[in-house]
Amino acid sequence: MTLIKSISGIRGTIGGKRGENFTPFDIIECTAAYAQIIKEKNVPQKVVVGRDGRMTGEIVNALVVSTLISMGLDVVDLDFSTTPTVEIAVPAEKAGAGIILTASHNPREWNALKFLDEKGEFISPETGEKVLEYIEDRKAEFAEIDSLGNYEKNENFIDIHIEKILDLPYIDIEKIKNKKYKVVVDCINSTGIISIVPLLKILGCEVVSINDNLTGDFAHNPEPLPENLKELADTVVKEEADFGIAVDPDVDRLSLVCENGEMFGEEYTLVAAADFILSKKNGNTVSNLSSSRALKDITERYNGHYFPSKVGEVNVVAKMKEVDAVIGGEGNGGVILPDLHYGRDSLVGTALILALLAEREISLCELRKTYPDYTISKNKIHLTTGINPEKIILNLIEKYEDEMINVEDGLKIDFEEGWVQLRKSNTEPIMRVYAESTGQEKAEEFANMIIKDVEKIIKGL
Repeated sequence: MTLIKSISGIRGTIGGKRGENFTPFDIIECTAAYAQIIKEKNVPQKVVVGRDGRMTGEIVNALVVSTLISMGLDVVDLDFSTTPTVEIAVPAEKAGAGIILTASHNPREWNALKFLDEKGEFISPETGEKVLEYIEDRKAEFAEIDSLGNYEKNENFIDIHIEKILDLPYIDIEKIKNKKYKVVVDCINSTGIISIVPLLKILGCEVVSINDNLTGDFAHNPEPLPENLKELADTVVKEEADFGIAVDPDVDRLSLVCENGEMFGEEYTLVAAADFILSKKNGNTVSNLSSSRALKDITERYNGHYFPSKVGEVNVVAKMKEVDAVIGGEGNGGVILPDLHYGRDSLVGTALILALLAEREISLCELRKTYPDYTISKNKIHLTTGINPEKIILNLIEKYEDEMINVEDGLKIDFEEGWVQLRKSNTEPIMRVYAESTGQEKAEEFANMIIKDVEKIIKGL
């Protein structure tokens, strides 16, 4: 059983003992700590709350909402929703903060609280540290009877979210409708059924939905990776669909399956969305250091500039603002479009890719062939007690000093034919080793080269 309190929120497994698992005590303490911070800020004393389809969502929602009201804050409860929808709702409601009840791609026994600021963006690391401090020091002060917060339920924001996407000037609704795409959607028994499916139907698509019961009892491992999407791929082929869509439980990550059942590649979701946006407006792009080089290639194709950021959505967003990027995101299927909001959003990602396919009159398979063909190899090195990751990185910097080096987030080495990134995990005693090149064999060759270097360094420490 697990409980993880971090600068981005609290997450863990349901049940067990207080302080060791995701229990009602821990949920209340963490909610109250963030509520205290909101009370001390010069922001509207209102919080938007929304949840994915998890089986424990109703219980967690009741605890969070009751705590916020008890702290004297007003609550707008979206009930079933998506992470990007809550992000859009916070500024729309002129709220001072948001809380999303989701453990993202984690299995059904997990749940979590993710905190948003008044802009509907994930809180800064500094605010996250303050939340942890307030939990530890129990600084929350609950309201007296005449100062309790008010409660309002609003289940219209997914419709509002969809309307905002359709209002984007470069989404040609009629052109998409005329194609009459047939799309299979794996809703993972969460809120994709009330968000992605309605969007597709409004855009004139024939939708075949699987795992479309809003029970939170996930039909398979909920992370939208190829090994978890066999049913989707098989259904796309069986139904002779134009393509398939998979989202995670809170609908901020988007994976695609081509018409022949092959994976489009989650790294290429952002690449395709960027391809469309850059064809409409000049500008820069951003992705994290663990994402595919293909985004850089596409950006330069349009004479734009690509910028890397540290891993983590909050870091991607900060870099996007810094360089005025027109689109950005993460290679896990996360598309961030500033014209809509600064958050990963699979709904807008879906609309952009439909618009791209309709405009170019090609299939998803054909589209994939227009992009550089890279493969990422993901590996890990287990660290024993006493091993200093920083010393490992310093040794590698010295060895590869003639290559392009980036030390913003661990160590990334750019070679002519690919790259390798080495970074320490924040949650496990491991170092992650990601490598990318043209083809699996070459990517693994790069990764193994660095892993062997690390093993030699460790022996010498």
